[in-house]
Amino acid sequence: MSLDPLTIDGAVAVVTGGAGGIGKGIVRALLAKGATVVIADVEEPALDAAVAQLTSLGAVEGVLCDVSDFDSVVALADQVFAVHGHCNLLFNNAGVGAGGGGRAWDHEPNDWKWCFGVNVFGTANGVMAFVPRMIESGQPGQVVNTSSGDGGFAPVPMASVYASSKAAVSCLTEALHHQLVADKTELGASVFYPSGGLMNTGLFNSHRNRPSELERTLRPTRRSSMTFDELKARLEAAGRDVTVADLDDLGRFVVAGAADRRYVIARDLADTVDLLHRRAEAIGRFEVPPHHDMGI
Repeated sequence: MSLDPLTIDGAVAVVTGGAGGIGKGIVRALLAKGATVVIADVEEPALDAAVAQLTSLGAVEGVLCDVSDFDSVVALADQVFAVHGHCNLLFNNAGVGAGGGGRAWDHEPNDWKWCFGVNVFGTANGVMAFVPRMIESGQPGQVVNTSSGDGGFAPVPMASVYASSKAAVSCLTEALHHQLVADKTELGASVFYPSGGLMNTGLFNSHRNRPSELERTLRPTRRSSMTFDELKARLEAAGRDVTVADLDDLGRFVVAGAADRRYVIARDLADTVDLLHRRAEAIGRFEVPPHHDMGI
């Protein structure tokens, strides 16, 4: 079953993690197309600043929300449907790192709880809180879940926790889309893979929002988190591409993909397709598949 393209003008959209980074680019693009946008974010000062900055562009409001807390996401949905009556576009975009990368055995339970709480449970909470009401409203809609090429296609081995969380998001989105189609709803799902260059987003210092009860308690990782500038410098030193993505342009690309009901929303997939073929061939030979090689 194919779904008709969505009209963004007049639509109601919710963007989690929308106060900065890619989320903020998505919000800008939605407002430019005439949507009413609800920004959900856990960081109150950034949320207030984003709403103040973007209010001249259209109808935008902010709701403080911790996506890892189901009750908080339900409260967000309650407010959206009470005020607006429906939701056409849900961008489950909020995401965090794992707190240092490194070897799987150097992590501790709190790293998994923190990363999966936001990246996986945050996406699942959005689906559980919003999708039943979106279906019931009878309005056409699209759920867009932000994954990553790191895990969604193949892991970067030194980011095992983060990659695992994003693999889960990709799998969840695929299953969700099949279910929405099988039930003949007016909804579709998309999986968004940020691509087109290095992403200078808040992911590199996402620990700023890490709850105190989920801080590391056992020992430090052998590898500390890198800032965006440190990663960029390492890639430059290794002779790798250091094109920095334009997050506003990327936001426009995501919104266009959601409006077209595109399942995979991503750029520059030629190398990824080649990697996926090589992974499939290795699996067919019962071998360990090749992974993403950052070269640093």
